[in-house]
Amino acid sequence: MDMRKFNAYGPGGIAQYGQPQNYELAGTKFEFVMDDGIDYTLNVIDKTTLEWNFEGQAVQTSHDYLCNKADDTTYLLSYELENTEKRSNHTWVIDLDNQLVTRILCVVGENPKLPYLIVPRYEFGAIRNGNEEVPVYPRHGFTLDLVGTVVQWMYGGMTTVHLYNHTHTYRITYPSELAASRSFNETLSKLPSPDEPARYIKIKEGMYLFNLTESNAERVLKGEGFMFRSNSMAFLQNYMRVYTVGRAFGTTTIEGKENHLHLTYAAYGKVLDAAEDARIEGLMNEHNPYVV
Repeated sequence: MDMRKFNAYGPGGIAQYGQPQNYELAGTKFEFVMDDGIDYTLNVIDKTTLEWNFEGQAVQTSHDYLCNKADDTTYLLSYELENTEKRSNHTWVIDLDNQLVTRILCVVGENPKLPYLIVPRYEFGAIRNGNEEVPVYPRHGFTLDLVGTVVQWMYGGMTTVHLYNHTHTYRITYPSELAASRSFNETLSKLPSPDEPARYIKIKEGMYLFNLTESNAERVLKGEGFMFRSNSMAFLQNYMRVYTVGRAFGTTTIEGKENHLHLTYAAYGKVLDAAEDARIEGLMNEHNPYVV
Protein backbone atom coordinates (compact mmCIF):
# COMPACT_ATOMS: atom_id res chain seq x y z
CA MET A 1 0.00 0.00 0.00
CA ASP A 2 1.33 3.41 -0.98
CA MET A 3 0.66 5.62 2.02
CA ARG A 4 1.11 8.71 -0.14
CA LYS A 5 -2.06 7.79 -2.01
CA PHE A 6 -4.11 6.06 0.68
CA ASN A 7 -6.82 8.19 2.26
CA ALA A 8 -7.55 6.76 5.69
CA TYR A 9 -10.61 8.99 5.97
CA GLY A 10 -12.08 8.13 2.56
CA PRO A 11 -13.66 4.94 1.14
CA GLY A 12 -12.57 2.01 3.26
CA GLY A 13 -11.22 4.32 5.96
CA ILE A 14 -12.47 5.14 9.43
CA ALA A 15 -15.48 7.15 8.20
CA GLN A 16 -16.89 4.30 6.11
CA TYR A 17 -19.13 2.77 8.77
CA GLY A 18 -19.92 5.88 10.79
CA GLN A 19 -23.41 6.60 12.05
CA PRO A 20 -25.85 8.62 9.96
CA GLN A 21 -25.82 12.19 11.21
CA ASN A 22 -28.17 12.75 14.15
CA TYR A 23 -30.60 15.68 14.06
CA GLU A 24 -32.46 15.16 17.35
CA LEU A 25 -31.13 18.45 18.75
CA ALA A 26 -32.62 20.46 15.88
CA GLY A 27 -34.93 23.12 17.32
CA THR A 28 -33.11 23.13 20.69
CA LYS A 29 -31.46 26.17 22.22
CA PHE A 30 -28.88 25.69 24.96
CA GLU A 31 -27.25 28.06 27.39
CA PHE A 32 -23.97 26.64 28.63
CA VAL A 33 -22.60 28.07 31.88
CA MET A 34 -18.87 27.54 31.50
CA ASP A 35 -16.24 27.37 34.23
CA ASP A 36 -14.03 29.91 32.43
CA GLY A 37 -16.69 32.51 33.34
CA ILE A 38 -17.82 33.14 29.75
CA ASP A 39 -21.22 31.61 29.09
CA TYR A 40 -22.10 30.28 25.67
CA THR A 41 -25.34 30.04 23.73
CA LEU A 42 -25.89 27.27 21.17
CA ASN A 43 -29.06 27.38 19.07
CA VAL A 44 -29.45 24.32 16.82
CA ILE A 45 -31.89 25.71 14.28
CA ASP A 46 -32.43 22.76 11.94
CA LYS A 47 -30.61 19.85 10.31
CA THR A 48 -27.97 22.03 8.65
CA THR A 49 -27.62 25.29 10.58
CA LEU A 50 -26.83 26.44 14.08
CA GLU A 51 -26.12 29.76 15.74
CA TRP A 52 -23.70 30.32 18.59
CA ASN A 53 -22.03 33.04 20.57
CA PHE A 54 -19.85 33.66 23.56
CA GLU A 55 -21.52 35.88 26.15
CA GLY A 56 -21.38 39.53 25.11
CA GLN A 57 -20.34 38.82 21.52
CA ALA A 58 -22.28 38.90 18.27
CA VAL A 59 -24.23 35.81 17.22
CA GLN A 60 -22.41 33.68 14.62
CA THR A 61 -23.78 31.11 12.18
CA SER A 62 -22.27 27.75 11.20
CA HIS A 63 -23.61 25.35 8.60
CA ASP A 64 -23.36 21.60 8.08
CA TYR A 65 -22.67 20.77 11.71
CA LEU A 66 -21.94 17.14 12.62
CA CYS A 67 -23.67 15.27 15.43
CA ASN A 68 -23.60 11.66 16.66
CA LYS A 69 -24.70 9.86 19.83
CA ALA A 70 -22.71 7.54 22.09
CA ASP A 71 -25.85 6.54 24.00
CA ASP A 72 -29.45 7.71 24.22
CA THR A 73 -28.67 10.99 25.98
CA THR A 74 -25.04 11.87 25.18
CA TYR A 75 -24.17 13.77 21.98
CA LEU A 76 -20.92 14.65 20.22
CA LEU A 77 -21.57 17.83 18.22
CA SER A 78 -18.97 19.58 16.07
CA TYR A 79 -18.80 22.49 13.65
CA GLU A 80 -16.30 24.68 11.89
CA LEU A 81 -16.42 28.42 12.45
CA GLU A 82 -17.20 30.42 9.34
CA ASN A 83 -15.55 33.63 8.09
CA THR A 84 -12.49 33.24 10.32
CA GLU A 85 -8.88 34.00 9.42
CA LYS A 86 -7.74 30.64 10.80
CA ARG A 87 -9.70 27.41 10.48
CA SER A 88 -11.37 26.80 13.83
CA ASN A 89 -13.58 24.12 15.34
CA HIS A 90 -15.85 23.86 18.35
CA THR A 91 -16.70 20.36 19.56
CA TRP A 92 -19.15 19.70 22.38
CA VAL A 93 -20.08 16.69 24.47
CA ILE A 94 -23.65 17.41 25.52
CA ASP A 95 -24.64 15.16 28.43
CA LEU A 96 -28.39 15.43 28.99
CA ASP A 97 -28.31 12.82 31.77
CA ASN A 98 -26.34 15.12 34.05
CA GLN A 99 -27.03 18.45 32.32
CA LEU A 100 -23.28 18.92 31.79
CA VAL A 101 -21.09 19.89 28.82
CA THR A 102 -17.45 19.68 27.77
CA ARG A 103 -15.97 21.86 25.01
CA ILE A 104 -12.89 21.34 22.83
CA LEU A 105 -11.61 24.36 20.88
CA CYS A 106 -9.20 23.75 18.00
CA VAL A 107 -7.49 26.30 15.75
CA VAL A 108 -5.23 25.55 12.78
CA GLY A 109 -2.39 28.01 12.20
CA GLU A 110 -1.59 29.50 15.60
CA ASN A 111 2.03 28.31 15.48
CA PRO A 112 3.97 30.42 12.93
CA LYS A 113 6.66 27.76 12.44
CA LEU A 114 4.26 24.81 12.22
CA PRO A 115 1.16 26.15 10.42
CA TYR A 116 -0.78 22.87 10.60
CA LEU A 117 -0.22 22.35 14.33
CA ILE A 118 -3.28 22.16 16.59
CA VAL A 119 -3.18 22.59 20.37
CA PRO A 120 -6.69 21.79 21.72
CA ARG A 121 -8.16 23.74 24.61
CA TYR A 122 -10.69 22.19 26.97
CA GLU A 123 -13.41 23.71 29.14
CA PHE A 124 -16.16 22.30 31.35
CA GLY A 125 -19.60 23.59 32.20
CA ALA A 126 -23.26 22.91 32.86
CA ILE A 127 -26.53 23.40 30.97
CA ARG A 128 -28.83 26.09 32.34
CA ASN A 129 -32.37 24.85 33.02
CA GLY A 130 -34.73 27.82 32.78
CA ASN A 131 -34.26 30.22 35.66
CA GLU A 132 -32.79 27.62 37.99
CA GLU A 133 -29.43 28.39 39.57
CA VAL A 134 -26.63 26.37 37.98
CA PRO A 135 -24.61 24.45 40.58
CA VAL A 136 -20.84 24.94 40.56
CA TYR A 137 -20.27 21.15 40.71
CA PRO A 138 -20.11 18.35 39.69
CA ARG A 139 -18.53 18.59 36.23
CA HIS A 140 -17.00 16.31 33.65
CA GLY A 141 -13.29 16.14 34.41
CA PHE A 142 -9.87 14.78 33.54
CA THR A 143 -9.42 11.22 34.74
CA LEU A 144 -6.91 8.43 35.34
CA ASP A 145 -9.50 5.71 34.75
CA LEU A 146 -8.30 4.66 31.29
CA VAL A 147 -4.54 4.79 31.95
CA GLY A 148 -3.09 1.30 31.50
CA THR A 149 -5.89 0.18 29.17
CA VAL A 150 -5.40 -1.22 25.65
CA VAL A 151 -8.32 -1.22 23.20
CA GLN A 152 -8.56 -2.50 19.64
CA TRP A 153 -10.97 -0.35 17.62
CA MET A 154 -12.56 -1.75 14.46
CA TYR A 155 -13.93 0.78 11.96
CA GLY A 156 -14.92 -1.70 9.26
CA GLY A 157 -12.16 -1.42 6.69
CA MET A 158 -9.57 -0.36 9.25
CA THR A 159 -8.41 -1.56 12.68
CA THR A 160 -6.21 0.23 15.21
CA VAL A 161 -4.89 -0.55 18.68
CA HIS A 162 -4.85 2.30 21.20
CA LEU A 163 -2.52 2.06 24.18
CA TYR A 164 -3.62 4.49 26.89
CA ASN A 165 -0.26 4.54 28.60
CA HIS A 166 -0.08 7.93 30.34
CA THR A 167 -2.23 10.75 31.68
CA HIS A 168 -1.26 13.13 28.85
CA THR A 169 -0.29 10.81 25.98
CA TYR A 170 -1.32 7.68 24.14
CA ARG A 171 0.31 5.28 21.67
CA ILE A 172 -1.08 3.64 18.56
CA THR A 173 -0.18 0.50 16.64
CA TYR A 174 -1.88 -1.73 14.12
CA PRO A 175 -2.55 -5.48 14.45
CA SER A 176 0.53 -7.29 13.16
CA GLU A 177 -1.53 -10.17 11.76
CA LEU A 178 -3.33 -7.90 9.27
CA ALA A 179 -1.55 -7.34 5.96
CA ALA A 180 -3.04 -3.85 5.61
CA SER A 181 -1.40 -2.87 8.91
CA ARG A 182 2.15 -3.28 7.62
CA SER A 183 2.30 0.07 5.83
CA PHE A 184 0.87 1.91 8.83
CA ASN A 185 3.38 0.35 11.20
CA GLU A 186 6.19 1.11 8.75
CA THR A 187 5.13 4.75 8.72
CA LEU A 188 5.12 4.85 12.53
CA SER A 189 8.63 3.38 12.54
CA LYS A 190 9.90 6.66 11.04
CA LEU A 191 9.13 8.32 14.38
CA PRO A 192 11.09 8.03 17.64
CA SER A 193 7.89 6.52 19.06
CA PRO A 194 4.13 6.66 18.39
CA ASP A 195 3.50 8.83 21.48
CA GLU A 196 1.12 11.71 20.87
CA PRO A 197 -0.54 14.25 23.19
CA ALA A 198 -3.91 13.06 24.51
CA ARG A 199 -6.41 13.86 27.26
CA TYR A 200 -8.90 11.59 29.01
CA ILE A 201 -12.14 13.06 30.35
CA LYS A 202 -14.80 11.21 32.33
CA ILE A 203 -18.30 12.07 31.13
CA LYS A 204 -20.19 9.62 33.36
CA GLU A 205 -19.95 6.01 34.49
CA GLY A 206 -18.69 3.96 31.56
CA MET A 207 -18.46 6.98 29.23
CA TYR A 208 -15.21 8.84 28.41
CA LEU A 209 -14.06 11.51 26.00
CA PHE A 210 -10.58 10.72 24.65
CA ASN A 211 -8.92 13.36 22.49
CA LEU A 212 -5.61 12.89 20.68
CA THR A 213 -3.59 15.30 18.54
CA GLU A 214 -1.13 14.21 15.85
CA SER A 215 1.41 16.71 17.13
CA ASN A 216 4.76 14.94 17.51
CA ALA A 217 4.51 13.44 14.01
CA GLU A 218 3.95 16.92 12.62
CA ARG A 219 6.93 18.36 14.50
CA VAL A 220 9.28 15.56 13.44
CA LEU A 221 8.18 14.71 9.89
CA LYS A 222 6.44 17.93 8.77
CA GLY A 223 4.45 15.91 6.26
CA GLU A 224 7.40 13.98 4.81
CA GLY A 225 5.95 10.53 4.20
CA PHE A 226 3.14 11.19 6.67
CA MET A 227 -0.02 12.79 5.35
CA PHE A 228 -1.78 13.40 8.68
CA ARG A 229 -0.98 17.01 9.60
CA SER A 230 -1.65 17.40 13.32
CA ASN A 231 -5.27 16.29 13.22
CA SER A 232 -7.33 16.47 16.39
CA MET A 233 -9.42 13.35 16.91
CA ALA A 234 -12.11 13.20 19.59
CA PHE A 235 -13.54 9.82 20.62
CA LEU A 236 -16.67 9.68 22.77
CA GLN A 237 -16.25 6.16 24.13
CA ASN A 238 -19.07 4.09 25.58
CA TYR A 239 -17.50 1.22 27.53
CA MET A 240 -20.91 -0.25 28.40
CA ARG A 241 -21.06 -1.20 24.71
CA VAL A 242 -17.33 -0.84 23.90
CA TYR A 243 -18.34 1.50 21.11
CA THR A 244 -17.14 4.95 20.09
CA VAL A 245 -18.30 7.84 17.95
CA GLY A 246 -15.66 10.33 16.92
CA ARG A 247 -14.74 13.54 15.15
CA ALA A 248 -11.64 14.38 13.11
CA PHE A 249 -10.61 17.98 12.48
CA GLY A 250 -7.45 19.07 10.74
CA THR A 251 -5.60 18.59 7.47
CA THR A 252 -4.05 15.96 5.23
CA THR A 253 -1.55 16.54 2.46
CA ILE A 254 -1.50 13.92 -0.29
CA GLU A 255 0.87 14.37 -3.24
CA GLY A 256 1.15 18.05 -2.40
CA LYS A 257 -2.59 18.61 -2.25
CA GLU A 258 -3.98 20.09 0.97
CA ASN A 259 -7.26 18.56 2.14
CA HIS A 260 -9.33 20.01 4.97
CA LEU A 261 -10.81 17.43 7.33
CA HIS A 262 -13.98 17.69 9.35
CA LEU A 263 -15.82 14.40 9.62
CA THR A 264 -17.26 11.85 12.01
CA TYR A 265 -16.70 8.13 12.38
CA ALA A 266 -17.63 5.21 14.64
CA ALA A 267 -16.03 1.97 15.76
CA TYR A 268 -16.63 -1.13 17.85
CA GLY A 269 -13.94 -2.04 20.33
CA LYS A 270 -12.37 -4.91 22.20
CA VAL A 271 -10.41 -4.40 25.42
CA LEU A 272 -7.13 -6.31 25.21
CA ASP A 273 -4.82 -7.78 27.83
CA ALA A 274 -1.39 -6.33 26.98
CA ALA A 275 0.30 -9.22 28.81
CA GLU A 276 -1.02 -11.64 26.18
CA ASP A 277 0.88 -9.94 23.34
CA ALA A 278 4.62 -9.41 23.83
CA ARG A 279 4.78 -6.72 21.14
CA ILE A 280 1.99 -4.68 22.72
CA GLU A 281 3.28 -5.22 26.24
CA GLY A 282 6.73 -4.00 25.18
CA LEU A 283 5.28 -0.96 23.44
CA MET A 284 3.13 -0.17 26.48
CA ASN A 285 6.21 0.03 28.72
CA GLU A 286 8.71 1.81 26.47
CA HIS A 287 10.07 5.18 27.52
CA ASN A 288 8.57 8.21 25.82
CA PRO A 289 11.55 9.77 23.98
CA TYR A 290 9.80 13.11 23.58
CA VAL A 291 10.25 13.90 27.28
CA VAL A 292 13.28 13.75 29.57
